[in-house]
Amino acid sequence: MKENAALNIISTIKAKYDGVAPYLNERSKRMWAATEARAIGRGGKQIVSTATNMAFATIKRGLNELEEDGQNKAPITRVRNSGGGRKKLDNIDNTLKADLEKIIAPVTRGDPERPLLWCAKSLRNIEDSLNNMGHRISYKTIHTLLRSMDYSLQSNRKVKEGSSHPDRDGQFNFINDKVQKFQLAKKPVISVDTKKKELIGEFKNSGQEYSKKGQPTEVNVHDFMDKTKGKAAPYGIFDISQNKGWVSVGISADTAEFSVNSIRAWWNEMGKALYPEATEIYINADGGGSNGSRVRLWKTELQKLANELSIVIHVSHLPPATSKWNKIEHKMFCFISKNWRGKPLIDTATIIQLISNTTTKTGLTIKAKLDENIYHTGIKISDEEMALVNIERDEFHGEWNYKISPQILSLN
Repeated sequence: MKENAALNIISTIKAKYDGVAPYLNERSKRMWAATEARAIGRGGKQIVSTATNMAFATIKRGLNELEEDGQNKAPITRVRNSGGGRKKLDNIDNTLKADLEKIIAPVTRGDPERPLLWCAKSLRNIEDSLNNMGHRISYKTIHTLLRSMDYSLQSNRKVKEGSSHPDRDGQFNFINDKVQKFQLAKKPVISVDTKKKELIGEFKNSGQEYSKKGQPTEVNVHDFMDKTKGKAAPYGIFDISQNKGWVSVGISADTAEFSVNSIRAWWNEMGKALYPEATEIYINADGGGSNGSRVRLWKTELQKLANELSIVIHVSHLPPATSKWNKIEHKMFCFISKNWRGKPLIDTATIIQLISNTTTKTGLTIKAKLDENIYHTGIKISDEEMALVNIERDEFHGEWNYKISPQILSLN
């Protein structure tokens, strides 16, 4: 008879628990179980544990809390004790975030002026890659982690920019692999590009900055170029490994000659001190503009630089219509734009100062210098001149990937 009575109690407790459990949190569940156990009396903890599949220790903890609550008479709002609960994976696994960024780096894109970046790699693929690296993580946790890092997962239909080249992803993987090889060998890897030309003078600059109420900085009504001051063409070099940047602020045309001279200035002012043993440089550049893959002057000027420095210059161009993927856009130019937003670029000295004062929490530092040289447009490079360039093209898209070695000049 006693056994039947116990079974009936267990069945009743189970029915009550199944009905109320969906509406209870972790703490209220153990408090409910403790209340039932206390009401049953002797053997109550075992009966409730059997009926609810709740651990015996959990029910005992609930009984202790009931006793404490009865003494304190204070409302309890916390479900767990301070510091309780499972720790976040990125707090336990020190290399998780770094490895995650390595995996998604080749497939990261987005507007560099916005904090949100897009990742074109699926969560399942990222999960497999991380687990193969020794981590233990689910795709759901990866989704949460990416959100906390300001990433958004985009479907394939949202990553196209203009006409997509069929080997676009292959080129990004090629660049990523080569960058890693250069970094492991402690060789310089730089991302280069020309920032948007800026009007010099008292012109409106997008953005806001704090000033006394009713006292905004006054600028010209119209954005007609001041012919005496012209425009500034900032050409940037971003050292991917060192997180350091260089900007040559040109006041003439944005030509290949200007681009290469900016790289020359970076090497003389920063590069050779950081890489005194370097025999090779790896340049990542857009496919168009003054440093475009089809620009002959770009290659002949690089040849002059290779001869001058006695260094082999490797170049990889981003695929067509993917300029927003360039590292310098996300790692340097966007921060320069944020630093001078709302400030009129009244003269070149102001531009140099604002660029040089740009820093980030990740340790970015930038040096800037005015390039007062006059660069002429329309320079033609003949077939004969191109034939003299000591260029070696890679088997994979040699029009995008090549190296230019110093020429062996004859003594005669």
